[in-house]
Amino acid sequence: MIQVVDNMVSISAVKVKSYAIRVAFAEFLGTCILIIFGLGSVAQSVTSHAAYGDFTTINWAWCMAVMIGILISINVSGGHINPAVSLAMAMIGRLKWTLLPVYMLAQYLGAFVGASIVYLVYFEAIENYSGGVKLTDPTLANSTAGIFSTYPQEFLSATEGVADQIVGTILLVLPVMAITDRRNADVPKFLVPVLAGLTVFVIGAAYGYNCGYGINPARDLSPRIFTALAGWGTEVFSFRNYNWFWVPIVGPHIGAILGAIIYLFLVELHWDSEDELSNDFLPGDSGEIKAEDLASEFKSSVSISIDEK
Repeated sequence: MIQVVDNMVSISAVKVKSYAIRVAFAEFLGTCILIIFGLGSVAQSVTSHAAYGDFTTINWAWCMAVMIGILISINVSGGHINPAVSLAMAMIGRLKWTLLPVYMLAQYLGAFVGASIVYLVYFEAIENYSGGVKLTDPTLANSTAGIFSTYPQEFLSATEGVADQIVGTILLVLPVMAITDRRNADVPKFLVPVLAGLTVFVIGAAYGYNCGYGINPARDLSPRIFTALAGWGTEVFSFRNYNWFWVPIVGPHIGAILGAIIYLFLVELHWDSEDELSNDFLPGDSGEIKAEDLASEFKSSVSISIDEK
């Protein structure tokens, strides 16, 4: 119920108390913002014939998009904004399996809405660039489907594409595991989004040529579905006789799991007991970072009670 208190409208009654819903909201919004900035940079570069952006600016845009998306959601859901990351966290016990569908659904929906917003803003620019013809094959002049989803270089096979996505996502998750491991570099929480974003930048700078470093199934599949509905048609899936669209979905899930396992087995499992901390910044059972947990840890280290003062 909305109440008026001292001539001010109180909307506290609409506050959501369900943790699952709050997680869904945070992951939806974080992923949506990720896509709006990321795809927006691609749309600007493509439709301006690279006059207003190139591959370097696109890499920086994705870097900043990841930073902002995580900033929006980190203290609610852990800031996954990537279904592959969420699956990896569930596999290693840092996310409840019952919450995994909530995370994934929110991420895919957020990416779909983000893609639709980019299309709305750049609709006339896309029409002007393409001449009103929505082409999918990236080898064709004025093709625009690649603004929204990733497509391979002409020489790249599906097998090599899967390998590319596996390696790229390993290189995403493994550093993120280190960044969020408080027993390692002990990175301050406010720097976690920054370093995660820079990780994405360096992946793009080093491994973006083959097929656009999707490394996030929501970033690729949801915009692909949107383009199928928005006029590009089924060719966004039937491209290469249906032997591509699945690559940036399957590869990142495998890579994320491998990245998490590699860090666990080569680094995290070998800390001495005195190095143990309560948890890291990534979510434990629920995906929630609790301030009271940090406070209790601090209090336990200080053996002075109020009565002794």
